[in-house]
Amino acid sequence: MELSALEQMFVWAFGLAFILGAVATWSNFCTMGSVSDLVNMGDKTRLGSWFLAIATAIAGVALLQYFDIVDMSLTTSNDTSNPPYRTPNFVWLRYILGGLIFGFGMTLGSGCGNKTLIRIGGGNIKSLFTFAAIMAGAALMMFTNFSYDAFLSWMTPLGINFADHDIAGQDLGSLFAALSGSDSSLVPAIVAAVIVIALLYWVFKVSGLKKDFPLLTAGFVIGAVIVAAWWVTAGSLGQTILEEADFMDERPYALGAQSFTFIAPTAHTYQYLSGDFNPSLLTFGIFAMLGVIAGSLIYSVVSGNFRIEWFSSKMDFVNHIVGGFAMGIGGVLAMGCSIGQGITGSSTLALGSFIALASIILGSAWTMKYQYYRMLYEEDSRLAAFITAMVELRLLPKSMRKLEAL
Repeated sequence: MELSALEQMFVWAFGLAFILGAVATWSNFCTMGSVSDLVNMGDKTRLGSWFLAIATAIAGVALLQYFDIVDMSLTTSNDTSNPPYRTPNFVWLRYILGGLIFGFGMTLGSGCGNKTLIRIGGGNIKSLFTFAAIMAGAALMMFTNFSYDAFLSWMTPLGINFADHDIAGQDLGSLFAALSGSDSSLVPAIVAAVIVIALLYWVFKVSGLKKDFPLLTAGFVIGAVIVAAWWVTAGSLGQTILEEADFMDERPYALGAQSFTFIAPTAHTYQYLSGDFNPSLLTFGIFAMLGVIAGSLIYSVVSGNFRIEWFSSKMDFVNHIVGGFAMGIGGVLAMGCSIGQGITGSSTLALGSFIALASIILGSAWTMKYQYYRMLYEEDSRLAAFITAMVELRLLPKSMRKLEAL
C-alpha cells in the first residue's frame, strides 16, 4: 500500500526522532545537563555538544536554502513555518521572558521537553507527570486567551515589526541584507558561515568536546537530524502536502515547514486526545515525540539501562509538576524549547531564537544558583538567595551579595 505524502511525513518524523532519542540516550546529551555541568563544575563538554548541534544545523539549513532545496520563506503562506521563527513581527520580550520561564522550568523538572521524553522511554515514571504538566501549560497558552491576556497584549506593542522597514524577516540573513542593501543569496550564506566558524572554534578549542566521542557524535547527528526534518517538511514533500491539503475534506492541523520542537506538540497531543482522536489533528510533532520515546526505549532495553524511577519525596513531585507547567508556559511564549529554539530555531538564524537560547541558559543557571544558596542557607530568606544568585551570574554588582559561598 502506497503512503500518502502526509503519511510519509509522519514516518519521517518518527524515524528521524527515533534516531535523535537513541543517540541522545546513548551519549547522555542533555541541554539542562550542559548548563548544570558549566555552572556547578565549570565543565563545558556537554555545552559543546549542544553548540555543535547548533552549528551543524545552521550549516545544513544554509546549504539547503542556498541550493533552493527548501522553501522557508515566511511571506508566501501562513503554512510556511511552524512556528514562524522568522516572522518580521519581532516581539523581543516574549523570547526573553519565555526563555527565562522555560529555563526555570527545565531545571525544576530535571530536564527539557526532549529529556522528559527520553526519560519516559527509559522507564522514568516521574517524567510522565512532567509531560502532563507541560501539556497543561502548553494547552493553556495555545488554546485559550491566557497567552494574549497575560503576555502578548502588553508585549506586542513594545515589539518591532521589521516589515514596516521593508525587511522580510527577523533572521540575521535578512537583517544583514537590509543593512548592506543587497538582496544576494550570498548574504545569508555568509552570515551562516561566520556563525558556524565561530561556534566550531569554540567547540573544538574551548569546550573540550573533541575528547568525548559519544557527545561529539551526538552533536553532529542531532544537528543533522534537525536539518533532515527541514528537508522533509520544507522540501518537495512538504510542498506536495500543502498542495494536497487544499483539496482535503478536513485540512490537517499544524502543517508547514518545521523541524523538531517538543513543547507545542504536547498541546497537539492534548488536542488530539480531546478531539475524539480525529486523524486531521495528528501532527509532525506528535509523531516526533513518539519517535524520541521509542528510540530511548529501545536503546535503554538493549543496553540494560531501562529503570523504573519514582518520586523521592513530596517536594520532588511538586518540583516536577511546577517545572513541567513552567516549561509549557515558557516554551510556547518563547516559541520553542532548548531544542525547538536552541537548535531548530537557531538553524534559521532567527534573532529571536538566539535571544530565547540565551534566556533559557540564563534562566536555568539562575535557578541552579538559587537552589544552591537555598540549600546552603536554609535559615536565610529566599530573597537573599535570589539576589546572591544574580550577583554570581554578574547580573548585579558584587556589593549587593547577601550570602557567601561555602
